Amino acid sequence: MTVTSPAAHIDPAGAGQSATGLRWRLRSGFGLLGPRHPRHTLSMTEVETLALPIGDDGVVVGVNSEGQPAVLGVNRPTPFDMVLIGGLWTAQVLALRVAATGARVAVETGRPAHWAQVLQAVGGGQSGMTVHEVGRVPPQGASATGPVLVIRDCGMRPPRGRVVSAPWQSVLTLLPYLSPLAPRLMRQARLVGVQRVSPDESAEIGRVTGLPRSEYEALPALPDGVTLWCKDRDRQYVMTQPTDAEVGLLGTPRRMD
Repeated sequence: MTVTSPAAHIDPAGAGQSATGLRWRLRSGFGLLGPRHPRHTLSMTEVETLALPIGDDGVVVGVNSEGQPAVLGVNRPTPFDMVLIGGLWTAQVLALRVAATGARVAVETGRPAHWAQVLQAVGGGQSGMTVHEVGRVPPQGASATGPVLVIRDCGMRPPRGRVVSAPWQSVLTLLPYLSPLAPRLMRQARLVGVQRVSPDESAEIGRVTGLPRSEYEALPALPDGVTLWCKDRDRQYVMTQPTDAEVGLLGTPRRMD
């Protein structure tokens, strides 16, 4: 690619220093001729270096094995279901970070006392977070300007939710352990997160998700704060690193509640 100045196409010898030549240059929009510069030439390789990296828009849930930010796109124009087989700590960190982006968070839970501090930190109402009893989540009215994340913290056997995923309304189902309902929920989900589980649970998760043996056999040894996120054939280990504010509110990463 070659970039030249428009003034480079003007022959100063013809225009000279006469008043006529000066008026012509002013009318043509080029103004007075400045010093001549050589052409600026970029190779194709150099042009590629001018590109700006653009990643997915979403919430940073941690860092991957290369130390790069791992971003979860929660606010989507299409229905998006997620399942997290893990601890309450990770779900609450995700709730805080989603709320920080301006999205609303609705929590359906049988243990509202465990969410009281998070609710206080985020702020209640239609601009922050709401906490509801199991089966009592009202319609959220999600939209492009008001996306919603519904977190279902309903124990091992969550009932069918009244509020389901929809455009701009994602649903995260939290399972503390693998339950009889887990295989169905995992197959229906677009994204599955797995934290430390027992060897028997890891084998079943491997069967349902199609994980290689080396992957699912590593699940019982995952450290606190590490989640294996699976989507179709893509898999990524993510370490959630809390901020000072998150540690002050929720404590350090932990798998057990």
